Amino acid sequence: QVQLVESGGGLVQTGGSLRLSCAASGRSFSNYAMGWFRRAPGKEREFVAAITRRGDMTFYADSVKGRLTISRDNDKNTVTLQMNSLKPEDTGVYYCGATGRYVSSAFAREASYAYWGQGTQVTVSL
Repeated sequence: QVQLVESGGGLVQTGGSLRLSCAASGRSFSNYAMGWFRRAPGKEREFVAAITRRGDMTFYADSVKGRLTISRDNDKNTVTLQMNSLKPEDTGVYYCGATGRYVSSAFAREASYAYWGQGTQVTVSL
């Protein structure tokens, strides 16, 4: 069992930055690839970014490439999403997830994730 808790969301203006964190507890954090997803109002949850167990590879949705950066610290059991140049379309609830899958093609699929946090709200104003 893995427990995930997100933090760092808030209200920011267009072009601003936020840093989301996800703290993990329970079974060995380094056994899991980690991902960030988001759910915009009225839409389904969508993939944002993922990082492999060792943090040696990262993956991004096309809509966030060059603006968002995922990283992890296996000693501190945390995964971080640095969000720069934010746009109103980045608004939503952001969730971190943990997956035992190791094939990168699985990382963008919500069904690949066994554990989820409760989410943190990000609102980008005009």
